[in-house]
Amino acid sequence: MAISAALVKELRERTGAGMMECKGALVEANGDIEAAIEAMRKSGQAKAAKKSGRIAAEGVVMIAIADDRRRGVVVEINCETDFVGKDASFQAFAEAVVATALTSAAQDAAALASEPLAGDSAQTVDGAREALIAKIGENIQVRRLLRFDGVEGALHSYRHGVRIGVVVDLVGGDEALGRDLAMHVAATNPLCIGADQVPAELLDKEREIFKAQALESGKPEAIVDKMIEGRMRKYLEEVTLLGQPFVKDPEQSVEKLLKQAGAQVRNFARIEVGEGIEKKTENFAEEVMAQVRAN
Repeated sequence: MAISAALVKELRERTGAGMMECKGALVEANGDIEAAIEAMRKSGQAKAAKKSGRIAAEGVVMIAIADDRRRGVVVEINCETDFVGKDASFQAFAEAVVATALTSAAQDAAALASEPLAGDSAQTVDGAREALIAKIGENIQVRRLLRFDGVEGALHSYRHGVRIGVVVDLVGGDEALGRDLAMHVAATNPLCIGADQVPAELLDKEREIFKAQALESGKPEAIVDKMIEGRMRKYLEEVTLLGQPFVKDPEQSVEKLLKQAGAQVRNFARIEVGEGIEKKTENFAEEVMAQVRAN
């Protein structure tokens, strides 16, 4: 049967798919738009399954904080290329996902997948993700969700571009201090708040490294012990938020800054797009040759 342009246009508006894909689906469904949508959804799920193994190390970090600053979420949403990370459809999906995370009780990305998507309760987060994969043609993953619920202080945030997101739980101080601290965490990436939170196994490992380095100097054991302790103090200053020099005023530590303001950092989170994902690297010439051989 003949498929009208108006019917194709309606299907495009409802699915976001390409014109030729919409026309083909309508031809297969004999003009039944609901049947075409169902077939396209099934096809999209199949495409999503095929693409799920591809490396997705680009994307965005999104932050949402409730008006009372007592609840907040940080979400990482990945795609395969920086180009898609800037796509309007991908950005809209990311905005909807972080809004869903804030209003839901989901504790992690796996639980978030089955939540109704904000602004479109007919779709779950995972259903919308699969539809977007079918439309864009790249693997898309909601990789991480971190929650702050019922905090004692107030939440403050900073996003560096779209790739780094920080949330700080600050008791005392003001909004300017909270933003400055979030910016500091984005820049310096501390391991934890204070020295007492550094894992013992990490301290033991660093101490062994420093000991081996100090022994090579040939100095007496008493001097070696002092060298090790000095290097351990320096290490703790580098990896802890309180020990680090404040980025906007390196003459004072973050600990001194907080004492002057009568404030305390109770918790923080820093997420960077793609951290921990092993990215695939290919020789461009080999990639072109592989494509030529396939044609």
